[in-house]
Amino acid sequence: QVRLVESGGGLVQAGGSLRLSCRSSGRMFNDTTMGWLRQAPGKQRECVAAISRTSISTHYSDSVKGRFIISRDNTKNTIYLQMNSLKPEDTAVYYCAAARPFTWATTPYEFDDWGQGTQVTVSS
Repeated sequence: QVRLVESGGGLVQAGGSLRLSCRSSGRMFNDTTMGWLRQAPGKQRECVAAISRTSISTHYSDSVKGRFIISRDNTKNTIYLQMNSLKPEDTAVYYCAAARPFTWATTPYEFDDWGQGTQVTVSS
């Protein structure tokens, strides 16, 4: 079982920035696609960003493209989500997730292990 621990959520005004972090306990972290997903009340869970094991490939949902940046540090078993130009519609619980090793993932169903989530609230 992979343990994922997110940090960095909070309350921010529209137009502001936040940086989320997620540390993984997985022994195969370097071989695993990682992602950030979010779920707002009454909405389906959405994969907003994913990053391949060597950072060569990234994926962003249309709703965050150009504003969010996903990155990873394999020496620290950690991924990050830099969120800029935040909007009220970005308000959600953000989850860090890990796919099965050596697979690519861009939808919620393709991620096997999940963190507990961190709340991001953007005020207008």
